[in-house]
Parts: sequence; C-alpha cells; structure tokens
Amino acid sequence: MKIEQIYTGCLAQGAYFIESNGEAVVIDPLREVEPYLERAEKSGVKIKYVLETHFHADFVSGHIDLAAKSGAQIVYGPTAKPGFEAYVAVDDEVLSFGNVKMKVLHTPGHTMESSCFLLIDEHGNDVALFSGDTLFIGDVGRPDLAQKAAHMTQEQLAETLFDSLRNKIMPLNDEIVVYPAHGAGSACGKNMSKETTDLLGNQKKNNYALRADMTKAEFVKEVTTGLMPPPAYFPLNVAMNKNGYDSIDTVLERGTRALSPAAFEAVANETNAIILDTRDAQTFAKAFIPNSINIGIDGGFAPWVGALIPDIKQNILLVTEPGREEEVITRLARVGYDFTIGFINSGIQSWINDGRECDSIKSVSVEEMSNELASGNYEVLDVRKQSEYLSEHMLQAENAPLDYINESMMKIDKSKKYFVHCAAGYRSMIFTSILKARGYDNLIDVKGGFKAIKESGKVEISEYVCPTTLL
Repeated sequence: MKIEQIYTGCLAQGAYFIESNGEAVVIDPLREVEPYLERAEKSGVKIKYVLETHFHADFVSGHIDLAAKSGAQIVYGPTAKPGFEAYVAVDDEVLSFGNVKMKVLHTPGHTMESSCFLLIDEHGNDVALFSGDTLFIGDVGRPDLAQKAAHMTQEQLAETLFDSLRNKIMPLNDEIVVYPAHGAGSACGKNMSKETTDLLGNQKKNNYALRADMTKAEFVKEVTTGLMPPPAYFPLNVAMNKNGYDSIDTVLERGTRALSPAAFEAVANETNAIILDTRDAQTFAKAFIPNSINIGIDGGFAPWVGALIPDIKQNILLVTEPGREEEVITRLARVGYDFTIGFINSGIQSWINDGRECDSIKSVSVEEMSNELASGNYEVLDVRKQSEYLSEHMLQAENAPLDYINESMMKIDKSKKYFVHCAAGYRSMIFTSILKARGYDNLIDVKGGFKAIKESGKVEISEYVCPTTLL
C-alpha cells in the first residue's frame, strides 16, 4: 500500500493517490487529470474509485474527467445529489480496493454531504483519515458556505460539525494519520497550519476545535468568530462540481489560440474580453497592453482570479511569458474560469515589435517613497487584508484591501497621488493595474511592500499587535 499526497500550493489543496495490489483510488483530484492517469500507468494500477469528500467551493474537481478517462466510479458520501452518474454511499459503508478498504464516515457541518474516508490496511488496522474540509491541521472547516443549500444558519451548521467531530472523528485511534484537503492559505478555514499532515492524537491535543471539554456553544462561537465573506466564485464552483462542466480538453482547445497583435486587439474589441497579464509584477509594470490587469502566475494566482473576476464565464485573453500559456489556462480552469479564448503569440514582445501602444506603472523603492512623502503631496494606501493592517502598518497609511477593491476604490481621490503597497509587491500591482484600467492614473507601486518598508527603518510603523485571524 502506498499513499501519495499531491499538494498544490496555489490553492493550498491536497489531493491523494492511494494504491494497493493493482488498484488505486484518487481523492479530491484537481481539474487536470493527466497526472493521476500517468501515476496509474507508471505503477501499473487501475483507478477504481474517485472519492469526493464534498462539493468543493474553492476549486473545480477533476472527478468527471478522471472517471471518464479511467473508468473509475465517482463516490460521494450520504445526502449528495450530483447531476451526473456517481455512487452515493451510505454512512459507514466500506469500499474495497486491492488488499485494503476505505470506510465512508458521514461528517456533515462544513457542507451537509461532507464525508471523511478512513483507510483500513490489509491487517484490518485504521491507518489514515482523509478528512476533506471537515478537519484541518489546527482548524476545522468553516460552517458558513452551505447555508443556502442546507437551509440552515452558520450556527446550525457549526452545531452539526461539532457533533460530527465528536461522534465520528474523535473516537478514532490516536495513531491515525490525518490527511486534510487544505492547509494554510486556503479560504476554507481560519487558522490552518502550514503542516499538511499530522497524527490524530496530536490534533486532539492541539487543535482548538477538538478540545475534549469544549461545549457545543463554545465551539459554535469559536468557529464562527472572525469569518470574512467567502470569495464570490465559491458558489459558482460548487455548482460546477455538483452539476458538471466542460472537459478540460475542451477548455484547453478553446484557450490555446495563438493570436497576432492585430487579431488579439480585434478579439478584445469584439468580445469585451478581460486582458489578463500573468507576468511578474515588476516585469508587467515596465510595459503592458493598455487596460490589462496583472495577476502573476507565480503568486496566489487562482484565488485572486476568483476574488477579482466576478463572472466565471467572462471571456479572457492572456498575456503570459512565452511557453506558459497552457499552464495559465489550466490554473484558471481549476477555479472554473473556462473561457480563455486566446493568447498573444510570443508574448508582449510581439505587441511591442508591432509598434503598438504600451502602458506602464511607476514602481519605486522605499527610499524614493520616503523622500517624496516629506513633500506632503502623497497619500499611502495599504492594500493588505484588514487583519494584516491592524497587526502592523505605516502610521500614515490608509487600509484599502484588495479583497474588496470596489469598496476600496471609493477611498481614492483622483486628484491626489498615492503610494500603494501590500506585503511584498504582488497584491499592490494587482490593485494598481485594476485601478489604472478604470482610469486611476495617480497610483505608484512600492517595490517590496511592507516587508521592505519595515526593514528600511525610514518610516514610522505602528506597534505590533498579534492578529486574531489572518482571513
């Protein structure tokens, strides 16, 4: 028996490939399924089941494509009502593959169909718990995402989750290894650990939500305090996971159209597509196609796309580093953005070589910013999350979170000049590019963000306060 965790940092998501004696199961696969098929072929095993812990909100699973290409059976826990062929297991049902078994544990609360899968080895020992979004390392799943579907309040869902944890998970053996669906950085919980596995016994000792003497009322208060609104794309991803979607092959075929500069401009004008430039922030700042927005592929790409492009059916035209087009299209598809309709052939250089107009964003060092601030002619915008800002910030900075850019832009006076910073420079360029596309021309990016600002010692910083949450 072999357990492989396939962790994707961009989504802070863990998928799992478990094999035994010629058969395998895949748990919570990502949209692109070729890696799982290749693993199966390399090991000489047949994928028997695709196990889904719940209808995911933060990404689109590859369950449908994987089942179609491998012949595997899709399995959900009790109460699930998928809009495609799948097996809905009953609570405590045991599935066999190879020489081992997988027990279905219905653990509603995060969502009502949420289930964990308990791996039982060839000797009959419980060895691993694939806990989905029910139990994380250091945290539990947020109980507010399924309110509409369940016709329940977040408090009622939290009560349900409390019962699931106490009745189904906490009685299990301390030596069981917990394999969750997410780690730190995911919006599916509040305070997840950077660790991606742990012994269940350690979680019983260290996870606040598993405290043995915790009352249900205390649990409800703990898990619901500090919850920020989920990203707008979450319910749209749930619908795709529940009802079905285009094959990733179709998405790639639609998106991988290499366009000349003239054709690119024509398609942009005809379709009202968003021009998404995925290059590094500082590279983007030097020269970009007018009205482009920058979300760098090498940062927290997919979640920021989901947070900032409200319509998952939005047509998208890409500017990428040459050779990374398919990677970008795939990562967009992971969060349901299936309508990439082409990319500029040979990247921004072909646009420049064609003699077409480019735009730019001024980006300055901390030293340049501090020198200019002395004039009194500039304001400062801190686009980090409110919790980050409250923890520590420039005294003269105003918080304008990227997460809520439509509200944040209302704080900006077009007649004034602003320095814009985030933690390290990724989010500030996203913010500035979006606002520039909306006609805000007096925004200057600060290289290196708050990290560089603090290290410089050139500006006054507020006293550090430990944040209660980093949502």
